[in-house]
Amino acid sequence: MRMRVTLYWLATAAAFAGGVALLILYTPRERTMGVIQKVFYVHLPSAICMLLCGLLVFVASIGYLGSRRMWWDDLAAAAARVAILLGAIVLMTGMLWGHIAWWGRMRWWYFTPKLTFSLLLFLLYLVYVMIRPAVESPQRRAVVAAVYGVIAFLDVPLVWLSARLIPDPLHPVNEGMAAPMKMTLLYWFVPVGLMVAGLIVARFRLNRAVRERADALAGSAGGDA
Repeated sequence: MRMRVTLYWLATAAAFAGGVALLILYTPRERTMGVIQKVFYVHLPSAICMLLCGLLVFVASIGYLGSRRMWWDDLAAAAARVAILLGAIVLMTGMLWGHIAWWGRMRWWYFTPKLTFSLLLFLLYLVYVMIRPAVESPQRRAVVAAVYGVIAFLDVPLVWLSARLIPDPLHPVNEGMAAPMKMTLLYWFVPVGLMVAGLIVARFRLNRAVRERADALAGSAGGDA
């Protein structure tokens, strides 16, 4: 088991190394924005995976509310933590990209619909993780988190729709991508996807182990009593 996990993360690291090599050696510079545009190849896969993590939190929350099986709660909690990490990557790469490419060197943020909904999504899942320890009962915690996870998901389609349908005057018009750019973008979904899947599985297993240990300790204490 440990060997498979090690091999998995070695393969993920190799995929990231390949992506960096593509950015340096193969992918051309964008004509107007220059080298900073290459942040996009990390930014977009991270954003898509963040939305998918939000969807997974939603599905797992519905699963718990429908079945009351605690492993659904463990899965939702794992996906929410990874969503926070991806949200931080999306916000930081987006701010850096916009700051250098077209906002001007005196601005790091604009409250456009897309940026605002993305920030809100990041904060929603940050609060999700913060409120869990505040509820002492595991069953009540799972219910509260599941209801919150369902409500928080409402921002996921808003992020997607704001990016696709609402014009953003601060972003340049997309004039299309050259074939090497498209290939690099598609490739970067591989290492980011591997990282996300690995982190969710690792956190899910940790959540399960912690819960099983807590249940065993509670059972032992009850037996002693």
